[in-house]
Amino acid sequence: MNKSLGNVITGLVTDINEKAYFIQKDGVTYKLPKTETMDYQLGDTVEGFAYVAMNKDTMLTQEIPAVRVGEFGWATVSETRKDLGVFMDIGLPDKEVVVSLDELPTLKHLWPKKGDRLLITIQVDEKDRMWGKQAPESVFESLSQKGDEGLNNKNITGTAYRLKLVGTYILTSDNYLGFVHPSERKDEPRLGEVVSGRVIGVRSDGILNVSLMPRAHEAISDDAGMLLAILERTPTGSFPYTDKSDANEIRERFGISKAQFKRALGNLMKQRKIVQQDGETRLVEATNEDQK
Repeated sequence: MNKSLGNVITGLVTDINEKAYFIQKDGVTYKLPKTETMDYQLGDTVEGFAYVAMNKDTMLTQEIPAVRVGEFGWATVSETRKDLGVFMDIGLPDKEVVVSLDELPTLKHLWPKKGDRLLITIQVDEKDRMWGKQAPESVFESLSQKGDEGLNNKNITGTAYRLKLVGTYILTSDNYLGFVHPSERKDEPRLGEVVSGRVIGVRSDGILNVSLMPRAHEAISDDAGMLLAILERTPTGSFPYTDKSDANEIRERFGISKAQFKRALGNLMKQRKIVQQDGETRLVEATNEDQK
């Protein structure tokens, strides 16, 4: 087992060709491409990150990744393989590390997708394979700060790092730990998914209670969404119906009651998406264009 892999090491330049320097450490020779580094001479000492590339070359890079053996860092999901796990980009030009399916949720629809992120470290096995290992709870606790009541109703973004039956734990962009109860979300976030929500309370241990549901005035009902879609498809961004229109005409045109129609219009007007004027309902953007 090569104990240097996944670590920053210092070795000696023992050979040079047109494309690379060859660095030796503990009897192992590493290839350092000339494209990424300064000039070295035979006998110089060189520091870099040791790894095995996808083509099996033993490599050294001076672009040191944050994710190393014994060091945790954020890595981005680049690919998912249901038979293996998820491939993580840690910043190496020709190597990704895999977080094994053994570390991922049982339900595969909760696996991270491309672009999601995980806080991981590197573990090297007896066959010199580098694996990504997720950070334990203690690491998230060490990274976090305690919340206070001043955060109530604040908007937050965070990464889902623990999925449990009781709810989802997230680490916010400001390094607060948050908890999302199943009643405060529409769908369960994936592991590694970045979510947006708001603080609805602070626990005695400083963990934020977070809701991923929209505020009441932000929610758009199905009826409101339908009306908005119709307006957006019209050439003028308007239609000749308002909350004063005849109930039969509304039902014939939109398939909903006048009460539903009025509630939907009220919802959209509160969000300043529409206005009613001259017997019409118009998109705010369309009204602004007419005034230019």
